[in-house]
Amino acid sequence: MKTIDEMLNLDLLTPDQHHQIGAWIARANSPEEILQMPSALWQAVERASEVMGIDADLTRPPALDAGGAN
Repeated sequence: MKTIDEMLNLDLLTPDQHHQIGAWIARANSPEEILQMPSALWQAVERASEVMGIDADLTRPPALDAGGAN
């Protein structure tokens, strides 16, 4: 939910989209049910994710100093 809240705060989702996506996620009992979200909502999430660079963050190798080792 934190990510879709950030998408709303960045004006990448409308308040209505945010509400619908949040409600869908809250009702879902499994990841499979989340994946059944209507395509219009998925497209909104995908567009916002692209603007935020989420996919790039997920595919970037971890930094050598990741994990806070001192």
